[in-house]
Amino acid sequence: MFKIISRVCRFKALKSFLHVTLEMAKKTAAAVVLFVFVFMFFAFVLSESDHGKEFDLLLSFKSSIIHDPSGFLSNWNPSTAADAATFCQWRGVTCNNMSHVETLDVSAKNLSGILVSPSIFHLPFVKTLNLSSNRLSGEIPEDIFSSTSSLRSLNISNNNFTGQIPNGFIPGLEVLDLSNNMFSGKIPMEIGLFSGLKFLDLGGNVLSGKIPISISNVTTLQYLTLASNQLIGPIPREMIKMRSLKWIYLGYNNLSGEIPREIGVLSSLYHLDLVYNNFTGEIPSSIGNLSDLKYLFLYQNKLTGSIPISIFGLGKLVSLDLSDNSLSGEISERIIQLQNLEILHLFGNRFSGKIPDALTSLPHLQVLQLWSNRFSGEIPRSLGRRNNLTVLDLSTNNLTGRIPDGVCISGRLFKLILFSNKLEGDVPKHLSTCTSLQRVRLQNNRLSGELLPAFTKLPLVYFLDVSNNNLSGDIGDQIWDMPSLEMLNLAGNRFSGKLPHLSNTPKIEFLDLSGNVFSGTIPPRIGTLPELMQLSLSENKLTGEIPEALSSCKKLVRLDLSHNQLTGQIPYFLVDMPVLGHLDLSENEFSGEVPAKLGKMESLVQVNISHNHLTGVLPSTGAFLVINESAVVGNDLCGGGFLPCKKLKNRAWWVLIACSLAALLLLAIAAFGLLFINERNNLKLKRVKNKDESIWELQFFDSTASKSVTIDDITLSAKESNIISSCNNETISFKGKSSVSNDLQFVVSSIPSTLWPEITESGKLRHPNIVKLIGKCRSEKGAYLVYEYVEGKLLSEMLHSLSWERRRKIAVGIAKALRFLHSYCSPSILAGDMSPERIIVDAKDEPQLHFTLPVSENKRFISSAYIAPEAREIKEMSEKCDIYGFGLILIELLTGKAPGDSELGVRYSSIVEWARYCYSDCHLDSWVDPIIKTHASINNQNQIVATMNLALHCTAVDPTARPCAADVTKTLQSVFRTSSCIPGLTFPSHV
Repeated sequence: MFKIISRVCRFKALKSFLHVTLEMAKKTAAAVVLFVFVFMFFAFVLSESDHGKEFDLLLSFKSSIIHDPSGFLSNWNPSTAADAATFCQWRGVTCNNMSHVETLDVSAKNLSGILVSPSIFHLPFVKTLNLSSNRLSGEIPEDIFSSTSSLRSLNISNNNFTGQIPNGFIPGLEVLDLSNNMFSGKIPMEIGLFSGLKFLDLGGNVLSGKIPISISNVTTLQYLTLASNQLIGPIPREMIKMRSLKWIYLGYNNLSGEIPREIGVLSSLYHLDLVYNNFTGEIPSSIGNLSDLKYLFLYQNKLTGSIPISIFGLGKLVSLDLSDNSLSGEISERIIQLQNLEILHLFGNRFSGKIPDALTSLPHLQVLQLWSNRFSGEIPRSLGRRNNLTVLDLSTNNLTGRIPDGVCISGRLFKLILFSNKLEGDVPKHLSTCTSLQRVRLQNNRLSGELLPAFTKLPLVYFLDVSNNNLSGDIGDQIWDMPSLEMLNLAGNRFSGKLPHLSNTPKIEFLDLSGNVFSGTIPPRIGTLPELMQLSLSENKLTGEIPEALSSCKKLVRLDLSHNQLTGQIPYFLVDMPVLGHLDLSENEFSGEVPAKLGKMESLVQVNISHNHLTGVLPSTGAFLVINESAVVGNDLCGGGFLPCKKLKNRAWWVLIACSLAALLLLAIAAFGLLFINERNNLKLKRVKNKDESIWELQFFDSTASKSVTIDDITLSAKESNIISSCNNETISFKGKSSVSNDLQFVVSSIPSTLWPEITESGKLRHPNIVKLIGKCRSEKGAYLVYEYVEGKLLSEMLHSLSWERRRKIAVGIAKALRFLHSYCSPSILAGDMSPERIIVDAKDEPQLHFTLPVSENKRFISSAYIAPEAREIKEMSEKCDIYGFGLILIELLTGKAPGDSELGVRYSSIVEWARYCYSDCHLDSWVDPIIKTHASINNQNQIVATMNLALHCTAVDPTARPCAADVTKTLQSVFRTSSCIPGLTFPSHV
């Protein structure tokens, strides 16, 4: 206040002095000289006054900043005198020749705070203001567009500003970027008064209403972005007056109506993006007049009709994406005119006829995706010979003929997807030398002939599916040298000879050789596949016994050896496979008794041993308690919960006598037998008393825990000092310790007693990415679940400190857990609440999913932020709900933001909506977590973009559009393996 009064006094004194001086000058001969001197003095004093104003405004801005983590404003020293030499040297400040602030740039400094008035928008001589990519919030001053006339560029994008866009205008403003904030309301009508504007970006807000017609008055505008808002209505036809437009991005809104025919007069346009709207009608042929157009994106609308012939006259077009509409008709051979085309996406339409031969003459074509249409006829024979193909997807059509010989001549093809057609002939010889291939899907065709030996030595292929064709030949002598291979499916062909030699494929997880005519024995080298999770050798002519080496496959979850000629007994070593859940040995020649220990396998949930020569008594525990009669028919078996063993009574008696005699002779065997029986009994439900003489029902699912943990250990651990987590006061977890074994720790979680009977199935789950449930107990006082203790931290606690490499490993681990629950458990099991609060990460960065309550009964899950929208509406969970929750975790791993993050504000209805805008806007720096952005290589950046693509598929509004857990896992592993990522390339679940 003192400074303001002082300056007013100085101004009045100066005015009085000037008046007196002028009067004196009239009386002297040197009037003119004196007047000039006084005028210059007056200008100097006024300039000093402006410097003071600028000084105060800059300090006012600094005082409004509550967090400056990098100390960027640390040299803005308020104790320094307000002279030009001071603030012109401050970081972010650039002055003109008169020492006035001309540019203020504090972008990307992670500043947070609320701007106060008067603000830096009142700087009298400033031309450029850049506050972008910070965490500034609050409403911007209402007089922002009338406080200064000197401003030429204003960028406050990527902040958290709220409120409506103020009225007013600055005629000389050329750049206005308000994108990625929380502005709401309608676009002001005064937007049309910005007569000098060249760049306007209002994208990524919550703007509503229609696009104002007045915007067409800004005839100087070159770049217009209104994407990712809630705009409705048609595109104003008056926009034809904006002849200077080069870029239009109106995607991710609710715009409707037809695309205006008048758009064809915007002859300077080179980028037109109208994706994810509700546009109807046909594509206007006038677009063909846009001779400078390079990028045309109209996907995810409701467009009908055929592609206008005029489109094929756009010789500069680089990328054309018309996918996911209802377009029909044939593709004209005139497409040959698009000589600069690199990406062509026409999938998800109703196109028919032949694939035009003209495509083979496009020298720059890299990505060709025509899947899910009605194309017929042969694939053009020369496709790939004169192209530069990296991705070719023609799947799910009616194509016939052969696979062209030259699709990989470019040497860059890494994805070849041709499944579900009617293709015939051999697999082309040149594919055997296509070392760039990574993903090959040729299943469900009519291919024949043999696989060349070189085809089994492609170094980068990780996914190979040629199932359900007519391929043949003896491949038993071929050594498959494919170090990257994870999925191999040769099922439903006529391959013969011995089983293929796969020792040099150490990463393989899924192996399906079923439905062929393989013969001979199962080779012991099958045990050299440590990552194998699913093995199907059914419907062949295999003989001999199951090799003991198979027990080395510790990750095997599903084993199907049915419909062969295997002999011998069911091997005891199967019990050494810790996560084996599905076992099918039906339709073979197995004999002898069923090993009793099979019933003790906690992971085993489904068994089929029908139509063999098995005899004796079925185990009365585990999967055999609930086994279906059809799964044991065709044997001489009894017991197992469905057939009494009356006929075997006498035999059982003699067996008992024999065992008794043996026990008398061999005391050690008897002792061992007692230990065995005791261990078996320990896993049964029993009633016990604790120190308070209370009766508890107690059941363990782990033999070690049954020996080391007592009911008192459990109940005494449930006290306030041992609490390690609490969820809405419904589920409280305590850390406990065994009184018998000091090394054994466990976690006790309280649950409602009504849910206690539903827990048993969860106790059978065994997977490296799922926390093991080792016991349960209840009494009148309450009910508890007992879990193994995992040394680590909750994902929610450590996420923001993780590198990209560590986040990748966590993402894959969670995906594998879901794949196990959905694909390998029968019936499938739902995870429910996929919150990071329920994921523990150990010292090796292995995530473990923590279950508490059965999803079917736990209504609390429905209120979790990680539950899919449809589950909240119908109060029912599904596998697709788990996939949605996993998608949210991916978004959080990528961005560091969680559902309900305060930084998202009200501009988006959900974090998914925000993520969709971020991904479509292609500004990686604006959404990726700064922790991983700092060290992100080009390869990492490609992986990050592709992972966000997958996250958006997982969180699709339509549950049926979300991929399954198996596809999610495969896609993630694919993304993290490859270093090439093409902008605009999607990863749909079907490929």
